[in-house]
Amino acid sequence: MRRTLPKRKEKGQSVARNKRIGVTWLQVRLKMRIEEVISYLEQWAPPILQESYDNSGLLVGNKQTEITNVLVSLDCTEDVVEEAIAKNCNLIVSHHPIVFKGLKRFTGADYVQRTIIKAIQNNIALYAIHTNLDNTLEGVNGEIARRLGLKNVKPLVPLNGHLLHLTVFIPATHFEKVRSALFDAGAGNVGNYSECGFSLVGNGSFKPEEGSQPVEGNHGERSELEEIRFEVILPSWKKGEVQRALFAAHPYEEIAHNWQVLQNELQQYGSGAIGELETPINLIDCLSLLKKEFNNQSIKYTQSNKQLIQKIAVCGGSGQFLFSAAKAQGADAFVTSDIKYHEFFDAENRLSFIDIGHFESEQFTIELIHAKISEKFRTFAVHKTGVITNPVLYY
Repeated sequence: MRRTLPKRKEKGQSVARNKRIGVTWLQVRLKMRIEEVISYLEQWAPPILQESYDNSGLLVGNKQTEITNVLVSLDCTEDVVEEAIAKNCNLIVSHHPIVFKGLKRFTGADYVQRTIIKAIQNNIALYAIHTNLDNTLEGVNGEIARRLGLKNVKPLVPLNGHLLHLTVFIPATHFEKVRSALFDAGAGNVGNYSECGFSLVGNGSFKPEEGSQPVEGNHGERSELEEIRFEVILPSWKKGEVQRALFAAHPYEEIAHNWQVLQNELQQYGSGAIGELETPINLIDCLSLLKKEFNNQSIKYTQSNKQLIQKIAVCGGSGQFLFSAAKAQGADAFVTSDIKYHEFFDAENRLSFIDIGHFESEQFTIELIHAKISEKFRTFAVHKTGVITNPVLYY
């Protein structure tokens, strides 16, 4: 009996059908899911960089849901969720996670529970990008440094233990294919350089045993081939992608390779930031600059023995854990927030501790995240919240 395949629809037929139901081909093609926004943000600020106490990531919702619009905020509160409802946003991207620790019940007893209940009832996903963004130089602290006009900016305490070294042996005939695949997957980036690697030509030997499927050589016979030892480094969060690329491009059934964790510091990732003003200024002018750039009504600070300020360390949010690092790096001032009374004594007149307020230090994170999403996605609206979530008032 002869079988016939169903006739393939012509493109014109599909377009005509979509027109009948009021949907254009472009609209069908450009629908975006929440997971696509998350994936893009996590390339910028990998989740592995978040601190152990943190709870960044998707907190509420299904990442397969199609996006209507996105609302960006510093905090996620009941008022922010109400705003999302009014603006037809089904994804809220906030800097601070609404949930830091486990919840045992949802009774609406506090603002955290009420916010989550309202989000779930209205099918709104909640995503937080917190300390992983803090630990990215292009994130919170980099933005503070930019607004202060700092030059030669680098992490105050660079991350280590997140750099991997890959060594792999590649047959010469496939070297360029494998090397290019590794580079394309994200290996070989060092600072402002890409496609960095080291290669050494040699001979590899192997004897295929029973059950093997060698690309070269015969079973039971030792073979020697020209191989190239290739070495490359990559950040730890790229390992899965790079390993998949290696296995897909390498011709061998058993790939000779090894991974090694390095203690080298990552140049673009770490806690806080430090840089220099182009021209030194006195403390009062520094405070005036901060009040102007961060719209401060009140600043707490300490005096120091230094007449001028040029090297400034910064940390958005609570940065007390970086006091020693700021001193060790020779900072003239350390700009952060949430400094307690007795902690101001730790400055010991060696530098000025300047507390500009938690909300104030991180307020421009909204613009930072908004710009990042907007530059990539054009098929939905990205809104900046109009809700001032700062719980602290000044009299």
